Amino acid sequence: MDRFLYYPLELMPYLVITLIVAFTMHELAHAYVAYLFGDDTAKKQGRLTLNPIKHLDPFGTILILVMGFGWARPVPVNRNLLKKPRLAGILVSIAGPVSNLILAFIGFLLLVLMHAYGAELLSAFSTGLDQFFNIWINLNLVLFLFNLLPLPPLDGYRIIEDLVSPRLRVKLSQYESYGVIVFLILFITPLGSYVLWPMLGKGRDSIIELFTTIFQPLL
Repeated sequence: MDRFLYYPLELMPYLVITLIVAFTMHELAHAYVAYLFGDDTAKKQGRLTLNPIKHLDPFGTILILVMGFGWARPVPVNRNLLKKPRLAGILVSIAGPVSNLILAFIGFLLLVLMHAYGAELLSAFSTGLDQFFNIWINLNLVLFLFNLLPLPPLDGYRIIEDLVSPRLRVKLSQYESYGVIVFLILFITPLGSYVLWPMLGKGRDSIIELFTTIFQPLL
């Protein structure tokens, strides 16, 4: 059965737990920041919650297990309700990726503390915990970087929309369909293996180096 899965079958429990938390916190962050700026659309739809059922997309979740990428249910945002819509729009968009960066940071901290102070106590479980935290850190960092790509419908594109002038924003919207095509090409053709994944991998490695520097006294 595991030959049909992108990840080894024995790592599935760690992956599923990570995905549930990562997707839930990502979408909750979007909803919460939108709510802070006056848009209660997500709250009215039950999305201002830690309940993962409200945030997970069944097909998107299954796809990440099979193909290595997927998605959660996007949080609805009504820009007309936002106070300071351009600033709020940027903060709403960036909140999701930042939540994944914070989760990766917490996972790295716990991994460092485990090796620094709990190695003997947790020796029987150390291998499994190492695998879990490595998946937790790496997947959250990939989600952080991936969602900042300037391609629709990702958060990075939404940030650019709010940074540019309203006039340019209208022009960008005319080309969104082409961005989606580029997005799909990167995933369904070998091009992603030569461009996208190496770029995300280098970004992830750079952040891990930064984390390592921060926690160097404990290593």
